[in-house]
Amino acid sequence: MNALSKPYPGKIIPRDVPSDPNFYKELLDHMSDGVYFVDRERRILFWNERAVRLTGYEPEDVMGRFCQDEILCHVDGKGKRLCQEGCPLTATIADGEAREAQVFLRHKQGRRVPVLVRVQPIHGDDGSVVGAVEIFTDETARLAAARKTQEMERLAFLDQLTELPNRRYLEMSVKTALTEFHVHGDAFGVMVIDLDWFKAINDTFGHATGDQALVEAAKTLLGAVRTSDIVGRWGGDEFLAVIRHVDLDIVTRLAERCCALMAQTSIKSGEREVVSLSASVGGTVARRDDTADTLIRRADQMMYSSKAAGRGRAVVK
Repeated sequence: MNALSKPYPGKIIPRDVPSDPNFYKELLDHMSDGVYFVDRERRILFWNERAVRLTGYEPEDVMGRFCQDEILCHVDGKGKRLCQEGCPLTATIADGEAREAQVFLRHKQGRRVPVLVRVQPIHGDDGSVVGAVEIFTDETARLAAARKTQEMERLAFLDQLTELPNRRYLEMSVKTALTEFHVHGDAFGVMVIDLDWFKAINDTFGHATGDQALVEAAKTLLGAVRTSDIVGRWGGDEFLAVIRHVDLDIVTRLAERCCALMAQTSIKSGEREVVSLSASVGGTVARRDDTADTLIRRADQMMYSSKAAGRGRAVVK
């Protein structure tokens, strides 16, 4: 947000700007927000108790000093220093418009604190602007909560073990691709990739080795498809890829590449044992009468055909 953005209505019209902070202290020291008053030269006339806690600066550190001394060294989200240029206080004193902005102040200990500042003009008896009041709120908790929400949303679409998209995300991707296919004719296909003999790996070497096999298989498949494609974990030892802008030949080549690269993938179990991996792949392209279920089911049938044909190969139709 631009530091001078978002004007909002409201005016404060006292008789004059008192220079005695005791006038405000009893009321304003109990506020949960930081508050300070300035005159037209941006000289600080009042500094409440919450401002002390948010910034680390005591009243004696700031009273009588000017905002342009860069005590708090406000910057915007791009790191632009606002105390000399782009200051909301300066703009409000100049035009009498109230403002709010999201900025970062510098704490006395050096760290940056995200704050929402709200600035309102102070008018004298003749209506002229004689100063301004800035109220600032610590945004740390709100931003942390927003980041947590974003992370939860990200994790809702992420397979925790392989860190590939999960089934929910893949289902959404197939439905989106189908919509674009039906509306715009953007051809696409899907591949179902299943690790061969995965149960035997788990039973013989243990679940830790099985998990390692899934992780390494995920990395191999991610490198096998194109950057425009989506590959994720469908469930268990099964992966699914959504291949955009393709025909049957391209899907066939990608499916064969997945098989070939998986055949060259191995993991270690313990100190010496090397476990080679293999995958069976089934692929198909979307048809006009397809739903997400029929499309994936057809690719799944092709994958089982490759299993029946000896595993470690691709069947695409």
